[in-house]
Amino acid sequence: ALAAAPPTLAPVPAAPAAAAAAPVPATAAGSVAVSVVPGDPGATVTAGAASAPAPASAPAGGQGWGPDMGAPATFVLLRHGETALTPQKRFSGSGGLDPELSPAGRRQAAAVAEALAARGTVQTVISSPLRRCRETAQAVADRLGLTVTVEEGLREVDFGAWEGLTFAEVRERFPDDLQAWLDSPRAAPTGGGESFASATRRVSATRDRLLAAHAGRTVLLVSHVTPVKILVRLALGAPPEALFRMELSAASLSAVAYYADGNASVRLLNDTSHLRW
Repeated sequence: ALAAAPPTLAPVPAAPAAAAAAPVPATAAGSVAVSVVPGDPGATVTAGAASAPAPASAPAGGQGWGPDMGAPATFVLLRHGETALTPQKRFSGSGGLDPELSPAGRRQAAAVAEALAARGTVQTVISSPLRRCRETAQAVADRLGLTVTVEEGLREVDFGAWEGLTFAEVRERFPDDLQAWLDSPRAAPTGGGESFASATRRVSATRDRLLAAHAGRTVLLVSHVTPVKILVRLALGAPPEALFRMELSAASLSAVAYYADGNASVRLLNDTSHLRW
């Protein structure tokens, strides 16, 4: 548990390439909101097969098994705390309302701030521009004595005409568009939303820029379900449909370490131990 016994930051061996590329097992059945909508930590949807390039082959040393290249850059990935839309399991992206944290969300932000202060490794705090992330990030930064830098590339996807709707409402009003979106990462939500393929390009570019600026440092990225899952998926070399097969709770912590040879190691996923009062 992170709050009681946080993992060290010493490099650890990553899983072999074949195992890392395997999709993450599905969790209990529910709605799609776990994958892309803040506030539905227990739901999944089985997406149709989506074509994806095979993961790049590992360099000669094997992933994580080469010579010591120094401390990796570690991204601690924090999903923002709850908003009023979270328990309602509604699509909440960057194209609709910009809700603030609910009272429960503020308590979650305070709890994760205490957990990260106890760990004592975060050196920089970077946040999505959306209000729920900035408020979560500020709670942590205040506790750590740091400032918050806003990064546009960490914003949630735009869900277009689906913003504010539940999965059931979208299925009733836009059944064909919804099925296309589940079947292909290139399909966008109705009304000019952002596809997963487009979001992946944006998040990848943001990742590369931040890695270049923070080599060897531990950086807290406060973001949303989709960007966090994209970063984890890319680190694992998993296919796009893996986005529908990971659980990510409000105010949860995940972590990815990035090495100088381009390899990545997923060290933590959906840790909520700091929320168990």
